[in-house]
Amino acid sequence: MQEQGRSSPLLNRLREAIRVRHYSIRTEQAYVDCVKRYIIFHGKRHPSEMGDGDVSAFLTHLAVNRNVAPSTQNQALNELCFFIARYSISRWVT
Repeated sequence: MQEQGRSSPLLNRLREAIRVRHYSIRTEQAYVDCVKRYIIFHGKRHPSEMGDGDVSAFLTHLAVNRNVAPSTQNQALNELCFFIARYSISRWVT
Protein backbone atom coordinates (compact mmCIF):
# COMPACT_ATOMS: atom_id res chain seq x y z
CA MET A 1 0.00 0.00 0.00
CA GLN A 2 2.89 2.37 0.70
CA GLU A 3 4.09 2.14 -2.90
CA GLN A 4 0.69 3.35 -4.06
CA GLY A 5 1.11 6.58 -2.05
CA ARG A 6 4.36 7.43 -3.86
CA SER A 7 2.96 6.58 -7.26
CA SER A 8 1.26 8.77 -9.81
CA PRO A 9 -2.53 9.16 -9.82
CA LEU A 10 -2.55 7.49 -13.23
CA LEU A 11 -0.88 4.34 -11.90
CA ASN A 12 -3.11 4.41 -8.83
CA ARG A 13 -6.17 4.32 -11.11
CA LEU A 14 -4.63 1.40 -12.98
CA ARG A 15 -4.11 -0.45 -9.70
CA GLU A 16 -7.71 0.22 -8.69
CA ALA A 17 -9.01 -1.10 -12.02
CA ILE A 18 -6.98 -4.28 -11.56
CA ARG A 19 -8.08 -4.77 -7.95
CA VAL A 20 -11.76 -4.28 -8.79
CA ARG A 21 -11.40 -7.23 -11.15
CA HIS A 22 -9.73 -9.31 -8.40
CA TYR A 23 -6.55 -9.95 -10.39
CA SER A 24 -3.59 -11.33 -8.46
CA ILE A 25 -1.00 -9.04 -6.91
CA ARG A 26 1.62 -10.40 -9.32
CA THR A 27 -0.61 -9.45 -12.25
CA GLU A 28 -1.00 -5.98 -10.80
CA GLN A 29 2.76 -5.64 -10.40
CA ALA A 30 3.39 -6.84 -13.97
CA TYR A 31 0.81 -4.45 -15.47
CA VAL A 32 2.08 -1.44 -13.50
CA ASP A 33 5.70 -2.27 -14.35
CA CYS A 34 4.88 -2.56 -18.05
CA VAL A 35 3.03 0.75 -18.10
CA LYS A 36 5.91 2.44 -16.26
CA ARG A 37 8.40 1.08 -18.81
CA TYR A 38 6.12 2.24 -21.65
CA ILE A 39 5.90 5.78 -20.26
CA ILE A 40 9.64 5.97 -19.52
CA PHE A 41 10.47 4.60 -22.98
CA HIS A 42 8.58 7.53 -24.48
CA GLY A 43 10.39 10.16 -22.41
CA LYS A 44 7.77 10.31 -19.64
CA ARG A 45 5.15 11.68 -21.99
CA HIS A 46 1.60 11.47 -20.71
CA PRO A 47 -0.43 8.63 -22.27
CA SER A 48 -2.98 11.15 -23.53
CA GLU A 49 -0.26 12.42 -25.89
CA MET A 50 0.49 8.95 -27.28
CA GLY A 51 -1.21 6.81 -29.88
CA ASP A 52 -1.08 3.48 -31.70
CA GLY A 53 2.30 4.25 -33.25
CA ASP A 54 3.80 4.70 -29.79
CA VAL A 55 2.53 1.29 -28.67
CA SER A 56 3.95 -0.26 -31.82
CA ALA A 57 7.31 1.46 -31.27
CA PHE A 58 7.48 0.16 -27.71
CA LEU A 59 6.64 -3.40 -28.74
CA THR A 60 9.21 -3.24 -31.53
CA HIS A 61 11.78 -2.02 -29.02
CA LEU A 62 11.02 -5.01 -26.79
CA ALA A 63 11.45 -7.45 -29.67
CA VAL A 64 14.48 -5.89 -31.37
CA ASN A 65 16.50 -4.25 -28.59
CA ARG A 66 15.48 -6.29 -25.55
CA ASN A 67 15.22 -9.61 -27.43
CA VAL A 68 12.08 -10.67 -25.58
CA ALA A 69 10.19 -13.79 -26.56
CA PRO A 70 7.04 -13.41 -28.69
CA SER A 71 4.91 -14.44 -25.69
CA THR A 72 6.47 -11.63 -23.62
CA GLN A 73 5.72 -9.17 -26.39
CA ASN A 74 2.12 -10.41 -26.52
CA GLN A 75 1.83 -10.04 -22.75
CA ALA A 76 3.07 -6.45 -22.98
CA LEU A 77 0.52 -5.76 -25.72
CA ASN A 78 -2.29 -7.13 -23.53
CA GLU A 79 -1.12 -5.10 -20.54
CA LEU A 80 -1.02 -1.91 -22.60
CA CYS A 81 -4.43 -2.65 -24.15
CA PHE A 82 -5.90 -3.07 -20.67
CA PHE A 83 -4.33 0.20 -19.54
CA ILE A 84 -5.29 2.20 -22.63
CA ALA A 85 -8.87 0.93 -22.64
CA ARG A 86 -9.35 1.82 -18.95
CA TYR A 87 -7.51 5.12 -19.30
CA SER A 88 -9.54 6.19 -22.35
CA ILE A 89 -12.83 5.38 -20.63
CA SER A 90 -11.91 7.05 -17.33
CA ARG A 91 -10.60 10.12 -19.11
CA TRP A 92 -14.06 10.80 -20.55
CA VAL A 93 -16.07 9.74 -17.50
CA THR A 94 -14.08 11.54 -14.82
